[in-house]
Amino acid sequence: MTTSTRPGEVLAGRYRLIDLLTESGGGRFWRAHDHVLERFVALHVIPEADPRAPLLLAAARESATVLDARILRVLDAEMRDGRCFVVNEWGTGTSLDILVTHGGPLGPRRSAWLAAEVAGAIATAHSRGVAHGRLNPENVLIDRLGAVRLIGLCVDAALHGLPAGRLDHDRQDLGGLLYCALTATWPGPSDSIVPAAPHHHDSVLSPRRVRAGVPRPLDALWTDITEAAHHKRRWPVHHELDVSTASAVRDRLLEFLGDPAGLTEALADSIPPINEIRPVVLPQVPEMTPHDFQRAQPRPEPPAEAPIDLAEERVEEAEDVGPPTVAVPEDPPIPSVADIVDLPTEAGMPVFGDEDDEVAWLRARSTPPPPPPPFDEPPERPLFAPEPPEGSPVRRPRDDVPKPLQVSDASLAAAGFWPWDVGDGPDSGEQTAENDAVPGRNWLRLAMVVAAALALLLGVAVAFNLGRGRTPLGAERDDPTTAPTLTTPAEPTPSPLADVVAFAFDPLGAGDENDSDVPLVVDGDPATTWSTSTYSDQLGPVAPALKSGVGVYLDLGVVREVAAVELELVGSPTEVELYVTDDQPSEAPTGGPLADETASGPEITLEPVSPDGAAAAVTGRYVIVWFTSLPAVSDGFRAGLSEVVVRGR
Repeated sequence: MTTSTRPGEVLAGRYRLIDLLTESGGGRFWRAHDHVLERFVALHVIPEADPRAPLLLAAARESATVLDARILRVLDAEMRDGRCFVVNEWGTGTSLDILVTHGGPLGPRRSAWLAAEVAGAIATAHSRGVAHGRLNPENVLIDRLGAVRLIGLCVDAALHGLPAGRLDHDRQDLGGLLYCALTATWPGPSDSIVPAAPHHHDSVLSPRRVRAGVPRPLDALWTDITEAAHHKRRWPVHHELDVSTASAVRDRLLEFLGDPAGLTEALADSIPPINEIRPVVLPQVPEMTPHDFQRAQPRPEPPAEAPIDLAEERVEEAEDVGPPTVAVPEDPPIPSVADIVDLPTEAGMPVFGDEDDEVAWLRARSTPPPPPPPFDEPPERPLFAPEPPEGSPVRRPRDDVPKPLQVSDASLAAAGFWPWDVGDGPDSGEQTAENDAVPGRNWLRLAMVVAAALALLLGVAVAFNLGRGRTPLGAERDDPTTAPTLTTPAEPTPSPLADVVAFAFDPLGAGDENDSDVPLVVDGDPATTWSTSTYSDQLGPVAPALKSGVGVYLDLGVVREVAAVELELVGSPTEVELYVTDDQPSEAPTGGPLADETASGPEITLEPVSPDGAAAAVTGRYVIVWFTSLPAVSDGFRAGLSEVVVRGR
């Protein structure tokens, strides 16, 4: 029986194939719809005769025993009609390979949270004795809410012909996922489309050497996972932690994270805008009015033609031996203005008769309206009144204005009013513009005089106060030598701290590190020096090194602010780290140093930076100068100090 499949085909009577997602190695991966439970599912289909078919069914049975919300479950597995298919829960999201190739690395905290979620899901599977087998970035999904989901548990490895039950392989892939999220490259053993991690001398570079800003704890965790996977022998040190299980890896990641609040939302914000449905905004259509449309013109009726005799037409066609001609229709005649005027218009209105039911229409006039009458110029009026005749008054009363009612002086006095004019001359009854009093004019003049007097008085007072050496308002002037300043006083410059005591510091060994010479590094004399023991091998975390570091610590007496530590070294190159603590050190320092540098000269200055930020001060009583790499000498490796100066406040 054929094993081909196409969209729309139904498997096992319930799974309708919708979209073919991938096709490789004789197998197909579909998005299908379950008609029984009305949901979308993921469906792997291979031929029943494929050698991987028994392994695929066995892997599906093992995967179904693991119950974890972060793992997409196996729902069904069957061989029917010449096909072997496995049905998985459908999940939506963006895979890690797409996330890092389009958006770049995720950052330390988001990378640690992603790896911790995957490690938790793998720890659940390992507790049941089930391994994923192919834990690459393509099998890690991040949905739009930031939740992490795993796909292909056991099934993906079986489809690629890989053996089952490889727990160590899963732990190595866990480190690879952390590496991939931190650097956007893939170092894991499983294949992936993510670019391969850079190598040096057939070994993968650590994340901290590939991308700046990777915290040391995460770099050390990846190193521990890689060395445990390759069974590299390491000298036991006190700070080595367990990474033998996925649960231990998850615990170390959660210890680095501390409070994971907000990391799920931050991981969701890291998803690049890929395949988003964006709204299409169409341009606004302008509103149309009936006047914007051209009125349809009636087509002219074709003229009546005489009937054609078909027999005569056939004869003419038979006699015609030339090429056939094509008749071109003539353009219809353009209607005249009179034809357009006679048509009903939009402005027409019906007129109903009184005696019959006929309806008439008011139509537009056929002749243009007459022009308006010419505009008559108004008569010219003089700008000024004509001069009066000689001997006549300037203002003459108008004859068309009724004269005011004559009231006697006695009646006005009785009413409480004084007469306007008490003269007896010929012009006593006349009013002129010079005799009309403007209301409020006297008060306005008085206010202007008072304002001028006040301004003059204020000017005299200001001049008097300035002449006495005071302010314009009469207050005493401040002494400029004692005037307060608005500038913030500068912080005191860090100065060398006194009474500093030095001690040799070798917590990883039992030998003498020239303890008697250690006070020479703080005696103020650069000619006197202290040096470590001479080692036959270089310091480092791996064999053949006996220890990872050695150094000195300085007791400041009390808790002080440490701004910088100046070192005068003997020999180079030397890798130096700086730590500041409140408690007297007894074990090798852990965590990230506050400052580190590879010295290529005799003098270096280490300026510690607080984990709380560059603006926070670094305080402590004990300062540890820790050598992690010694300069080479004729008989081995040895570092020396001639002077140490601690600057602070």
